[in-house]
Amino acid sequence: MKPIAGKVMGSILGLAAAGPLGGALGFIIGHVHDLHRESGNDNAWSSLSGYYNDFAGNVQQATFTMGVIVLGAKMAKADGRVTRAEIAAFKRVFQVKPAQEAMIGRLFDQARQSAQGFEPYAFQLAQTFPRSVLEEILGGLFIIAAADSAGLSPAEMQFLRRVGGIFNFDANDFSRAAARAGIHLPGTEKPRNETQESYAILGLREEASVEEIKIAYRALIREHHPDKLVAQGMPPEFIATANEKMKRINVAYDAVCKMRGIK
Repeated sequence: MKPIAGKVMGSILGLAAAGPLGGALGFIIGHVHDLHRESGNDNAWSSLSGYYNDFAGNVQQATFTMGVIVLGAKMAKADGRVTRAEIAAFKRVFQVKPAQEAMIGRLFDQARQSAQGFEPYAFQLAQTFPRSVLEEILGGLFIIAAADSAGLSPAEMQFLRRVGGIFNFDANDFSRAAARAGIHLPGTEKPRNETQESYAILGLREEASVEEIKIAYRALIREHHPDKLVAQGMPPEFIATANEKMKRINVAYDAVCKMRGIK
């Protein structure tokens, strides 16, 4: 019989330390320990510690990583099937290191067996991170959901709206997160031109004053700067997505400034 003590103890300690996301991480760490023990490796805990440090970074980054993996997998399953395009999008959203790929793949495969049971993970993320980091997570989920040729399905939209609700995002917050991720929501009017899209990304009305535009832009730059997001617990592996979002914000601001003659 294969050992299970490590898995059980890891899950218990993880749950005690960090709720369901900690339990998921604890299960993985315990599983690695069991594999070492089964192989007769005398340096199991030393190897495990090195693996944990490479995988998790710190507690906040581990929580973020588990949340993105579990929510991403369950969201991809929301419409009943997980496509290769969605898996590829997940890998783009979260830049998986070669050393992490096998273990992350196992957790992703486990999580995607069902779209059910995602709420506790979303709630824990909401309790752990500020609004700016939560928007990065939701934006990543938008990108994964829209990756296949069918676009955002009704089931995926329901999933995303539920996650947004748990994150305490209202309808406007939800739409802005989608726009900043470069995603158009089905059932909503598509921006007719660059002007509408730019204001949507900035979260502003077209009637906004010059001062309101400048204030909104400065706030977005402060809140969503990749360095600040990493300091708030976002793993560096997520930087590529954050940088893409910053580019969209800057392009939108430049477009609005050009249209409004703002120097």
